[in-house]
Amino acid sequence: VQLQASGGGLVQAGESLRLSCVASGSIFSPNSMGWYRQAPGKQRELVASITSGGSTNYADSVKGRFTISRDNAKKTVYLQMNSLKLEDTATYYCKATDYRNGMTYWGKGTLVTVSS
Repeated sequence: VQLQASGGGLVQAGESLRLSCVASGSIFSPNSMGWYRQAPGKQRELVASITSGGSTNYADSVKGRFTISRDNAKKTVYLQMNSLKLEDTATYYCKATDYRNGMTYWGKGTLVTVSS
């Protein structure tokens, strides 16, 4: 399984971005897909995740601003990021977990830079 993330870029504070992550190969249900981020000098942290059943989980720092969704037919997970803040600047990584076999897959990151 390979994950291809896209949608990062440079935006001003208060603006929006939408990240996409497409999975190639087979990820069986049940599974989870999510977004993590890593800022320079900081540990990678969970931003949001969504299970194949549609259950979502968000970091407190993004609740109310970010929305994760998925299109199972397209094997794609999205992260809609609104009201971006300077502290959202990071490289965002897509992750998929196949609960049937315990395998975890990571995509290459996409850089999000929020400027003032």
